[in-house]
Amino acid sequence: MAEEPKPQMIREKLDVCELDRARMSLLNPALIEQKKNERTTDENAKPVLELMMKEGIETVWDRFEMQQPPCKHCENGTSCSRCTMGPCRIIPPHRIRGVCGADADLIVSRNMLDMIATGAAAHSDHGRDIAETLYLFGTGKTKDYAIADPEKLQRICKEYGIKTDGKKPEQMAAELGGAMLDEYGMRKNTLQFLNRAPKATREIWDKLGITPRGIDREVVDSMHRVQMGVGADYVNILLQGLRTSLSDGWGGSMIGTEVSDILFGTPTISMSKMNLAVLKADHVNLSVHGHNPVLSEVIVKAVADPELKALALKYGAKGINLVGMCCTGNELLMRKGIPMTGNHLNQELIIATGALEAMVVDYQCIFPSLPRTASCFHTQIISTSSKATIPGSFFFDFHAEDAYLTAKAIVRMAVENYKNRNPQRVLIPGEPVPVMAGFSNEAIKNALGGSFKPLIDLIAAGKIRGAVGIVGCNNPHVKHDSGHVILAKELIKKNILCVETGCAAIASGKAGLLRPEAASLAGDNLRAVCESLKIPPVLHMGSCVDNSRILVLAAELGNALNVPIHKLPIAGAAPEWYSQKAVSIGAYFVASGVYTVLGVMPHIAGSPATVSLLTEGLKGAVNASFAVEPDPAKAAVLISDHIERKRTELGI
Repeated sequence: MAEEPKPQMIREKLDVCELDRARMSLLNPALIEQKKNERTTDENAKPVLELMMKEGIETVWDRFEMQQPPCKHCENGTSCSRCTMGPCRIIPPHRIRGVCGADADLIVSRNMLDMIATGAAAHSDHGRDIAETLYLFGTGKTKDYAIADPEKLQRICKEYGIKTDGKKPEQMAAELGGAMLDEYGMRKNTLQFLNRAPKATREIWDKLGITPRGIDREVVDSMHRVQMGVGADYVNILLQGLRTSLSDGWGGSMIGTEVSDILFGTPTISMSKMNLAVLKADHVNLSVHGHNPVLSEVIVKAVADPELKALALKYGAKGINLVGMCCTGNELLMRKGIPMTGNHLNQELIIATGALEAMVVDYQCIFPSLPRTASCFHTQIISTSSKATIPGSFFFDFHAEDAYLTAKAIVRMAVENYKNRNPQRVLIPGEPVPVMAGFSNEAIKNALGGSFKPLIDLIAAGKIRGAVGIVGCNNPHVKHDSGHVILAKELIKKNILCVETGCAAIASGKAGLLRPEAASLAGDNLRAVCESLKIPPVLHMGSCVDNSRILVLAAELGNALNVPIHKLPIAGAAPEWYSQKAVSIGAYFVASGVYTVLGVMPHIAGSPATVSLLTEGLKGAVNASFAVEPDPAKAAVLISDHIERKRTELGI
């Protein structure tokens, strides 16, 4: 039998807790109380945040304060360091062009395209990892995975034109995985899932020349254009941004979602719990954080291993408690009912509970500071991706071929670390909040009796005025979770159904909006619908990659009504976004015809022409646009007014 792998230390282990005593000594009890209430709406997070401030343990909010005031050129997008002729800054009227001659419009648009390409690459590389795992399973190179949804495997094979009669699941998996991996290059020159969009929407893309040709191809094309001496027309550059984002939403992300369903199971509606209180004082606590379910799925198997469960008992624990964080937590919540601790800005706080034995991370949205936070406690940070090694962490080079052995080694480390816990340092605040999750498109259809027609009928009758996808991150520019929660509450009052992914869904879960009982907060008509179906007015649809589920939902509604997506009474919102991935998501929503409201201003204000194109000019191209509104209550009004206009245009 093969031996479990041993971890590698990335540089040095951080044994010394770095405390900012000097800065924290300026905080009196009244100021600490004020700061914790200004920083987050998460009531379970506040006691832990207070502890960290009292002890001088740095958090994301402290580092945010240290960065103030921001550089105005960076904030406006008018700084450029793309080559060593610079760096350049546009400072009208004295400096209106960089050394190469680029003006503000070009510099801002290139920076914007760079962000879109980076975000699309991140999501699509995630999708590639999942597709590669399907291919490895099909070719017999990994035995640690199986087909959890054979019906969906057959359905997606047929969508790709792959014959399924008489074929074993392994053969279908190999052919489908190979066909999906082909879409990352330029040989195929199209993406299969684009055909899901209504024909009229696809015609808009073709007319504008933004139909994606390949996933990696569009990312590389974008990175070529932002090289000095290539792209010089800000309009052309931003249109390539739309094409690249579409390769993410209808390509890499959609592949990631669909193949995850095939391998790990299509989510079904189920109950679980959420917030920091899902940690257990008498258990080994192990959290998974990041975005890749290929890792977290085998961690689920490993924590149930009899040998490791016995080892936990030997060390005095009552068991092993696996919990989720951020999007890999969303994946496990949707499919396995694994409880969630929190979202992006909770990641340092879970360590500060003193009850976490190990945090296992893969990639995306992971603070490089985590090992420093962990050095103040007994928690071990275990990194698993060669793309995302973190100094101060224990590193396992995780691969699908030996997934389970690596997972066992990781869980063993967590169990053996239980003996190092200091019970006097444990602070698990409050009680968990119940949540209902698992709202895949298939699950929604099943709840409606097998089709989306009842939903269409409810919208036509005005019982549901429309639907809004609230997505994205946390950002210390915005009080933690407030943008998501306030916007959702305001929209459901207006009888608008909310569908959510990522950190937005977690924010609503912690606030109690993912419970069927939350229907009492909705308008009379939406409340009646939710109570009859026994569902909440805010539906948890998964991780950030699963925004592709929202695209599929919009496409199915458009196809059912024989209208392009831009004619539907729907909208998108990202109240607390921070990452390049969110820029790509927002761009593919808008490019698909979905009006999208941002709560944080992108770094584009230095180019009025770029601002005008994204907020007004795109209406004449893709029939949708961006808006920016930091106040979530005002954003709800913008969205509601848009939905009512769309209803009027449809004659409903």
